[in-house]
Amino acid sequence: MSNAQESPADPEYNSKVKVGIQGPSGGSTQVDAHLPYSGAPIIELPEEEHGRAHEERPPPLPPRPSVLGSQRKISNVAAAGFPTETSSTRPRLQATATTAVSRTDIHTQAYQNGSRETYAASRQTSPPPTSWSGWGSIRRLRIQDGDDSASIRSFAPTVGTGVGVESLLGGFAGHEQTTTWDTVNGQLEEAGLEELHDSAYEERLHSFDEEFDEIVASDADDIDEGQLKVYYAGASEKLLAQWKSKRKHFLILSSAGKPIYNRHGDDNLISGYIGIVQTIISFYEGAQDQLREFTAGDARFVVMSQGPLYLVAISKLGESSSQLRVQLEALYMQILSTLTLPNLSHMFSNRPSTDLRRPLQGTEPLLSALADSFTRGSVPTLFSALECLKIRKSHREVINNTLLQNRCDSLLYGLVVAGGRLVSVVRPRRHSLHPSDLRLIFNMLFEAESIKAGGGENWIPLCLPGFNKNGYLYMYVSFIDSQDQESPQQAHKFSRQDEVAVILISASKESFFDLRSMRDTVVEQELETNGSMALIKNAIQKGRYAATDVVPGTVLRHFVYKSRGNVQFTMPTFESHYSTLVARRRLLSLYHTLHAGVHARNAHLKVYHCISRDSVALAWVTPVFELYCVAGPKASRNAVAQSANRVVQWARREEERIFIIGGAVF
Repeated sequence: MSNAQESPADPEYNSKVKVGIQGPSGGSTQVDAHLPYSGAPIIELPEEEHGRAHEERPPPLPPRPSVLGSQRKISNVAAAGFPTETSSTRPRLQATATTAVSRTDIHTQAYQNGSRETYAASRQTSPPPTSWSGWGSIRRLRIQDGDDSASIRSFAPTVGTGVGVESLLGGFAGHEQTTTWDTVNGQLEEAGLEELHDSAYEERLHSFDEEFDEIVASDADDIDEGQLKVYYAGASEKLLAQWKSKRKHFLILSSAGKPIYNRHGDDNLISGYIGIVQTIISFYEGAQDQLREFTAGDARFVVMSQGPLYLVAISKLGESSSQLRVQLEALYMQILSTLTLPNLSHMFSNRPSTDLRRPLQGTEPLLSALADSFTRGSVPTLFSALECLKIRKSHREVINNTLLQNRCDSLLYGLVVAGGRLVSVVRPRRHSLHPSDLRLIFNMLFEAESIKAGGGENWIPLCLPGFNKNGYLYMYVSFIDSQDQESPQQAHKFSRQDEVAVILISASKESFFDLRSMRDTVVEQELETNGSMALIKNAIQKGRYAATDVVPGTVLRHFVYKSRGNVQFTMPTFESHYSTLVARRRLLSLYHTLHAGVHARNAHLKVYHCISRDSVALAWVTPVFELYCVAGPKASRNAVAQSANRVVQWARREEERIFIIGGAVF
């Protein structure tokens, strides 16, 4: 059939129909209109019905220019190399109302501190300015579902608000970056967003070595104590400038506004700020509300109320509120380890305006050492886990059996600790030491300067809040010199982190001589004889392993592997790439970002991938383990994923060497 021939049976056939339209004068005008032929007979209306049909027909809708603009915008994005979703027959809603009605109009922005912000996007709405800084440093990726031994797969996001969810994801399989990643990186570099983010963070760490210097005027030592308050009033601006330059503060005060402890400055300097903090907290409590946190500029304020005490953390280091709250809980535990909860409650019940500084006199070095460890970056506190000294399983069993065979009747816990790393533990079958209690003990022995080391022994009453916050236990501590006396020239190379301590804990305050006798038998007769003490000293002097010892030729610079069931972690040495204080703080800040991302309240992530100008980082979380690793800026994502898999395989293979499984029980 020729193309010129038209058949009425063809659905594409357009019949030329004459339609009568009634004019204003009552006459009718015939207009030719092309109508598609549907195969049904054409029914002609009577002449009087034409006017009624014209009146009942709704007016046509006005054109929607925003739809055309939206289509042009999507076509421009596609032309620039960004993926777009397939076109839909249903038009997009482009309204100016504040409430979004379509899925693509709702956006959630994730920030580095773990918080999230949801906002509605319209023609007049743009994302917050801080959201672009996240693209310069943080990019989240998704992995496929699998078991704990499955390899890591991640997907890279792109930018664009009108793009569908599925089209924002693209896989990576090789070592080369995808075109989308190159386009995004190029746009960010042209805008200078990565440089802005990195420069802002570097400004926080500028002169970080001065963070722990005391705030004291140069000529304050020559002033009489009675005139010191007048002197501080005159030099307040200079001293307050030093106080405000600190990147982290910890304040502890009573509900009556009495200052108890502050890390930087004295009471005369910050008494006004203490009063302001107490007023703000009391205002919220008077309204039957509880102030938990707020931000001011780049500083985050976290408030924790514990009975009659208020604990406040102020940080400019990018830590999340949950991480700061854990640090405040550790400071509160340190106070309870000195006073116990019943004594603390009794003091304030009788006299709410009690000055707690006198009962806590002498414990300021412990609180300051704990606060400084948080400022430098504490891996055990961040991951709520303990680190063990890496030795063979058979060697650890020999030490455990030695403690069990020579234990006295009054022994509750027996520990052998090497530089803050646990070597052996002996405990009752139905009791275990809480990691927070062990961190308090390690802080007292290896961080503060109040405990005698280098072969000395100490008898310390303390409360372990994780075990029982209502009473005291009694701890016998004996330090064993871990360095050879034959080489005094190398004595300066060893620090408190190289000391070996035997810790024996009892519930009886009359058990000092029994515990000391047990220590003499265990150390001098058993561990020295069977060679266990020499193995411990060799492991200390050898130090932590390097990342290349675990995975030869790996791109990883550092990693932290945590066993969730054992509440223990292992990590390589810092010396290779993070030997300085600033470099180590930068590494810990990155770990804080990873930890906050995977442990956010509404996050259900298994893999969290971060890219910045100076590093590539990855967090991998499963019900069995958590892995946090950092590589150089030139490392590809595939190489980081392969190294992470090999670290997990190594940790499972060496689990009984790097962790204490169960320990010795009696």
